Amino acid sequence: MNTIDPKSSDIQSRIMASRAGLVGGVSAPQQTRPAGDSGAVQGRSFGDLLKSKTEELKFSAHASSRLKSRGIEMTPEVQEKLEKAVAGAESKGSRDSLIIVKDLAFIVNVPNKTVITAMDGESIKDNVFTNIDSTVIAS
Repeated sequence: MNTIDPKSSDIQSRIMASRAGLVGGVSAPQQTRPAGDSGAVQGRSFGDLLKSKTEELKFSAHASSRLKSRGIEMTPEVQEKLEKAVAGAESKGSRDSLIIVKDLAFIVNVPNKTVITAMDGESIKDNVFTNIDSTVIAS
């Protein structure tokens, strides 16, 4: 025998009213934006902000530690060359790339735009690089 629990029916009607924006038979107040406000932050849409954050080059904890321990300074020039090299590797379908900028070497996971490790000229010598599918020499 199927019986409907009155409490269950009441809960269902409350859920339906909540989804419809009705609480106790009164419409819930609508949030409004000032005229001309599209929700953009400083003229940028959410999509633009999300895209810029996902395209930003990140450094893993290991890479940050290596930068610090090896005294590698990430100058704006090195950063820009590294970002361009990552973009070039991405356009060719690379996944894990060795990127050489001046006397520095970086292993980068290209799809995630994450620097995995960083080496200076001294650390590069007599080193074998494995598990990479491409090399970019940035000039």
